[in-house]
Amino acid sequence: MSSPAPPSYWDYLQLDSLLTSQGGLDRDEDQLLPDELHFIIVHQVFELWFKLILRELRLARDNLAEQQVPEEKVPYVVHHLDRINSILSLLVEQFRVVETLTPQDFLAFRDKLVPASGFQSFQMREMEILLGLEDAQREQTGLDPIGALKALSKKSPSGADAWQRIEAARSELNLRTCLHGWLHRTPIRGSGPNDPGDDDVVNGFIQDYMNASERHHESQATAMAKRLGQDPANLRALLQESHTTAKRFLFAHDVAESEKPRTRRVRAGLLFIESYRELPLLAWPRRLVDATVELDEQLVLWRSRHARMVERTIGRRVGTGGSSGVDYLDQTARYRIFPELWAVRTLLLSRDATPPLADPKPYGFAH
Repeated sequence: MSSPAPPSYWDYLQLDSLLTSQGGLDRDEDQLLPDELHFIIVHQVFELWFKLILRELRLARDNLAEQQVPEEKVPYVVHHLDRINSILSLLVEQFRVVETLTPQDFLAFRDKLVPASGFQSFQMREMEILLGLEDAQREQTGLDPIGALKALSKKSPSGADAWQRIEAARSELNLRTCLHGWLHRTPIRGSGPNDPGDDDVVNGFIQDYMNASERHHESQATAMAKRLGQDPANLRALLQESHTTAKRFLFAHDVAESEKPRTRRVRAGLLFIESYRELPLLAWPRRLVDATVELDEQLVLWRSRHARMVERTIGRRVGTGGSSGVDYLDQTARYRIFPELWAVRTLLLSRDATPPLADPKPYGFAH
């Protein structure tokens, strides 16, 4: 009996099927217009990268979802988030390749796409759901991409498969929920959420921070007024408004009464990590926070870059899927999936103004 043939590069990558999947609606590359192959390939590449992002996102999420995340798991989560960020950065740059398609060359075959649209990318919707984008955040666009996918599910087997993926994703834990659970368990001034008197410790930390913030704002108003030649009362009013917003955020005045204790501790944990990030045991937690902020930022950059590419190519035409085109894309660039991670940056004080820790030893290396 002859031994099986050794594996080849093209067999391992299944290039026979991969490189014969660019035939478009007619399944025949010979029927494509000159620039249509370019259009198909760059969008297939987007979807391949989305596939990898989804895998990396689930790996990060699963490790962060544990009831108690071991310290050694945090670098693992950061590693996968960093990979997602590198992919998204690459995808932003990929729009330069897309823009080699001239407006007239695209218009030559654009009508062939109707009603197909990138609006129907179920992997992008799946990614948003797994990250934690809520349906209410989509309402500002006046469009319902999830509803559109559900409608498509009734028209074709592939649409039904896509909808199953969306429904499955909605039943999963999302990264934002897992991140909040992890932040909720942050030891604040050495106290954990199940320790006696923890509420008093958390509220004391927040109040001390707000007092330090108020002192900082007062000195800032005086110094700025002197340099700008303005009445310090005007600057104090602006800074007081900022102080009130910070207090509302940290004491969770913007959420339902039943959600206040948990939300307050999540936000306090985040502020604690950001404020004392130089302490050894907070080094990796702050890297996790930074990687998550970068992920949100990269998505904003991707959406903004997408909108500019579309505007450059087709102006402000109605989208092939019936959307408002560039106006819709610009609205999606306002999404912030992790708004609290952005909001806390407005509250941060300089190191010399931050309340000192009475006992930093629990956050140092054990000897």
